[in-house]
Order: sequence, then C-alpha cells, then structure tokens
Amino acid sequence: MNARAGLWVLLGLALAGLSIAATTPPAPVTAPTATASSVPAPRAQDQCFVCHKEIDSPETRTWETDVHFVAGMGCASCHGGDPTKDDEEAGMNRAIGYKGKIRKADIPGLCGECHGAKHTTWRERYKLTDVADSLMAGVHGQALRESDKGPQCVSCHGVHGILHVDDPRAPVGPLHVAQTCANCHSNAKYMREFDPRLPVDQFTKYLTSEHGKRNAGGDPKPATCVSCHSNHTIYKVKDPRSPVYATKAPATCAKCHADVKYMAKYDIPTDQYDKYRKSRHGVALLEHFDLSAPACNSCHGNHGALPPGSADVVAICGNCHQSNAELFQKSPHKDVFAKKKLPGCVVCHGNHDIDAPTDALVSLAPRTPCAKCHRADRSDRSAPTIASLHAVLDSLHAGQAETLKLLDRAEQLGMDVSDARYDLKGAHQALVESRVAIHSFRLAELRDVAEPGIVIVSAAHKSAHDAIHEYYFRRKGLAVSTLIVTLMAILLYLKIRDIDKEARKG
Repeated sequence: MNARAGLWVLLGLALAGLSIAATTPPAPVTAPTATASSVPAPRAQDQCFVCHKEIDSPETRTWETDVHFVAGMGCASCHGGDPTKDDEEAGMNRAIGYKGKIRKADIPGLCGECHGAKHTTWRERYKLTDVADSLMAGVHGQALRESDKGPQCVSCHGVHGILHVDDPRAPVGPLHVAQTCANCHSNAKYMREFDPRLPVDQFTKYLTSEHGKRNAGGDPKPATCVSCHSNHTIYKVKDPRSPVYATKAPATCAKCHADVKYMAKYDIPTDQYDKYRKSRHGVALLEHFDLSAPACNSCHGNHGALPPGSADVVAICGNCHQSNAELFQKSPHKDVFAKKKLPGCVVCHGNHDIDAPTDALVSLAPRTPCAKCHRADRSDRSAPTIASLHAVLDSLHAGQAETLKLLDRAEQLGMDVSDARYDLKGAHQALVESRVAIHSFRLAELRDVAEPGIVIVSAAHKSAHDAIHEYYFRRKGLAVSTLIVTLMAILLYLKIRDIDKEARKG
C-alpha cells in the first residue's frame, strides 16, 4: 500500500468513527436509587429519547436542558412505556403503562407524583413541596376542573425545557413571570371563557408602575404578580384567604416595604406599615374590619402602583372624600400648594399615619398645620381669618357639648327634654358639614353651613336652661304650697281645739 492509499484509509476510518459517535446513545448515567414506580430507566437505555433525537423532534432540542433530564429522568417518567425496547410497538404498548400525550386535565396529577403529597425518593432528594395539590385548591385548579383549557403546571413552567425557578431564563423567574401570567390574563378571548368580568389590562398597567419599570430594567427584586397573589395557591381577590384581600393587603405590601435590608438599595422609608396600623384608616380596616377603609392599594394603585405625586394627592383622597376635595380645589390654598408643589391633603393630615382630625387643626397653636405656614401676628393677613374659622367651629362643637351637659342635668332632675335632645342631632350634622366646609378656607362659606347648627344649639341650650329653671320654680312653688298647707292645717287644728273647749264648757 502506497502512502496516498494509506492516507485515504485513515481518513475513511476517521469519518466512520465520527459517524458512529454521532449515532451512539449518551454515556450511561446512574439513576438515583428509588422504587421502580418513581425512577426511570438509565438514560443509556432511553430508546425514546434516542429515536426522537435521531428524527430531530422539537421536544429533544430543549429536553437536555430540562431540570428533569438533568436530574436523571427520562421520557417514560411522564409518558410511560418501556424505554429499553428498541421496537417502537413494544416500547409504546399501553398494556405496560404507556400513556402517550398527557391530557391537560391529568397534568397536575402526573406532576403530583413527585410534586405532590406522595413520598418519593425524588421528593426527598430535591426537597419538593406539595405544589400540585396547592394548584388545584386555587382559582387555576377550579378553572381546570371546569374546562381542559384551564391553566395547569406546564402553562407556566413549560413542557420539555423546564428550567429551575432560580434560572434567570425561567418563564416563572422574577424577570419573566409577569409576561408569563400575561400570556393568559392579557388574552381577552381566553379570559372570557372563565370570567368575563376580569380585566385584561393588568400587565399593561404593571409596565407603567414603579415595580414594572424596575423589573423591565432588569431588577428582579420589585414585586411581580406572584409576590402579591402567590404562585400555586391563588385565590380570588375577594376570598378572605387571598393575600390581596382587603384586610391582608397591607401586610402583603409590608413583606417587602417593611424589610429594612430588602429595601436598603431603594432609599425609601420602611415604617409605613407600622404607621398605617395605628392610623385612622388602619384601625378602621384591621381592627374594625371596615372593608371600605383604604389600604395601600387604595391610594397607590394595584397593578399600576406608583407613589402619588404632589399634584395627584387631592384627586386620590377625593375618591373617598369627594366633597372635601371639591372644596379644596376651589380654595385659595389650591394654587399656592400647586406653586410650591405641596401634596395637598397630606400637608395637614399626613399620609400613612393619618389620625382623627380635630377642630384644633384649624388654629395657629404650636405644631398645628396652619402654624407651618402662618404666624399669629399682624404681619400675616390670614391670621384673623384662621382665628375666625376656628371660632365658628368651636362655637358649634363647644356649644353642643355644653348643651348636652345641660340636657343631661335636666333629665336627671326628672324634666322631659326629649324634643330638645332630638333637635340637637341637627347641630351635630351641621358640625360634620362645617368640618367639610372648612376645606374651602372661606369664612363666609363656613358660616353659611354652620349657622343653622348654631341656631339649633342656641334653641336646645335655652330649652335645657328653661327646663332646669322650671324644675327649681316648681320646687319653690311646692315649698310655698307645702308651707301654706301646713299653716292651714295648724290653724284648722287650733280652731278645732277651741271648738272642743267651748263645747266642754257648755
């Protein structure tokens, strides 16, 4: 054999070697030790994968990156059959457990073989939790029971290319999970089949939020859908078990916003939740279970959550306090606050630590809201107006309190003052309306509202005073009458005694 012929032989052997290597199954991988029902055959014997890879099935292109493949599982782990058989019909025989394509409704149960309550070697080795049953307990499980179009495990995690949740590429990872949820929740046609009332713009709003903007910028820490709604056990918003139910929403927000370490990089306070719990709003919601009381999302928004700007505060507060907001918008403070970029209502009432307002707020006493900008001297032209505004409120409040004491005293003396007490309710209503009217910061408008109440207080006060006066008048009259009767009785007694004496003499 000459040199050229030898070279061709060597080249042929090399090509043959490469061809054999290309068709040789992967090197044997020892499967984890476990029961036969929970462990697939070693990959070297997984003829399903070998065959499908040879024909370039799309599933095999991503299967080798799947967490289950990496863990040692094979095709038969989910699809059943005998992966050691070279013959297709023998390996895919339903008599030996071949399942083929899995029905959507059966997927949670199948995943639950490892990710459910059942104890397996896989569950023990990888610390798997019972997420399959959790899924079925929530709204997604309910939707799946109603229709095979409902969401299940692979809807979020994928099928043959499932990545670990900590993998930055995972569809359920922090940077992708919002889009994953939007695949269904932004599809109006799909969502209509389950609940036509649900909005389909949540993802669009999320992208405008502070959370969404930071998330889109590559920051995995800001809240996503699962941060608030949970991941597998998702309940309806109005379900008391839901972490976004009215009474639970503040604590849900606080999971991040009260964590000093977690929020350190964002340079914002972490005491909002503690302040809110003690506030007028927090006490009403968390202690008195008033579901109409505002929580964090009432002011900051839900999916489009943003910190309110100074120009937005009045409109946001006005969602509940409509009359107050309308009066403020017409008040002299409106333009002044806008020019100085002061956040409207917050200047006087605070934000997270809102307390019950009192009439003392409208005064120039130290540490009152008015005293922040105004001074109690002649240099401030508004000082007399502030004093007059406070006097009007005080005349109603103090006058009503004093009148109630007089009515109580009259009743204790046994006088009937029920009509005056009933009329005084109108004064209380006038006081409430006056405390709203104060937001106009115009003395004439406040007096117009307060005047009817002041008249009622004056009349009730007079009725109480008259009743007390009548009681003492009656008491004096009774004393005089008693004295007269007593004198008459004595005189009568003396007269009778004289008559008796005359009779005895005769």
